[in-house]
Amino acid sequence: MRTLMLVLPVTFLTLCCWGVYGPILHEGQLAMGGSSLRPFVCVGLAYFVIAVAAPLAALQTRGEKGNWTMSGAAWALIAGLCGAVGALGITLAFKSQGSPVYVMPLVFGGAPVVNTFVTMWMSRTFRQAGPVFFFGVAFVAAGAAGVMFFKPGAQGVDIGDLTISQLTNISLSIALTAVCWGSYGAMLHKGQAKMGGSRLRPLVCVGLAYFLVAVIAPSFVMGSGLYVEPGSWSLDGAFWSLGAGAAGAVGALGVILSFSLGGKPVFVMPLIFGGAPVVNTFVSIIKHQSFDKVSAPFVGSLLLVILGAVTVLVFAPRGKPPQAEPKKPAGDAADTT
Repeated sequence: MRTLMLVLPVTFLTLCCWGVYGPILHEGQLAMGGSSLRPFVCVGLAYFVIAVAAPLAALQTRGEKGNWTMSGAAWALIAGLCGAVGALGITLAFKSQGSPVYVMPLVFGGAPVVNTFVTMWMSRTFRQAGPVFFFGVAFVAAGAAGVMFFKPGAQGVDIGDLTISQLTNISLSIALTAVCWGSYGAMLHKGQAKMGGSRLRPLVCVGLAYFLVAVIAPSFVMGSGLYVEPGSWSLDGAFWSLGAGAAGAVGALGVILSFSLGGKPVFVMPLIFGGAPVVNTFVSIIKHQSFDKVSAPFVGSLLLVILGAVTVLVFAPRGKPPQAEPKKPAGDAADTT
């Protein structure tokens, strides 16, 4: 119970940060004339400051438990790549006229299902999962989808006005993000365990992956002329996009802190993905002042998300945590396995 009381506050921090991520990023994209790569670059820059520069400075001045290992860095980098590619999927969905009010709930509805199966596959706990647990996962996914269909006052272009091409692009982008973000937590948890429970080292790896995927690659594409990106740079767009990146990076830190305090991906991530669409939707409601359009099915869908998240938490399989790397003798270099 004590562990749960420590894990829940930082889990709440992440679901709030990731809940506001979509609406803020969408504002940045609109302010840049519909550009997809420019806001993405800003997200990567924010991650670099919060998840690379700041943690490296803290490690240099204060140190931290744990140690660098090649296997831990590899898992954390993979987690970062999943996060960055998922963020790209969000920008692509918005570029195709998708709206945060339904794009994000669908992402957060699919991601916990992916996360659950990836986690159980990595920890070999499929046999421990009972039918009630799977019902909980289904409730989260169904509730998040219900938030989309009964959304009050959608922003921008309605689904019925989209072309087949736009619907296809939005659907594929949502699927890409759900798979990537659903895999993120399990990969990051394993990387953290391989680094002896370190909090900052895995975060640095995540930030480096974001910098590579969200800053270096898009800058090369735009600078080489291989792709003509619509829109233009703007101060407002950069401000909102950097804010989205900051929210994403702080949320990533919250995930790592949850794991450090004893949380497991199999229930931490469904709680985050269950709560984030609720935050996302209410941010959109407040922005558009559409309280009077909130319907009973919409409220029921939110309650279904909460019920599913609690069910997943209570009935999650309890597998063994990933094994940490054996400590190296003093003076040895980082793990090279």
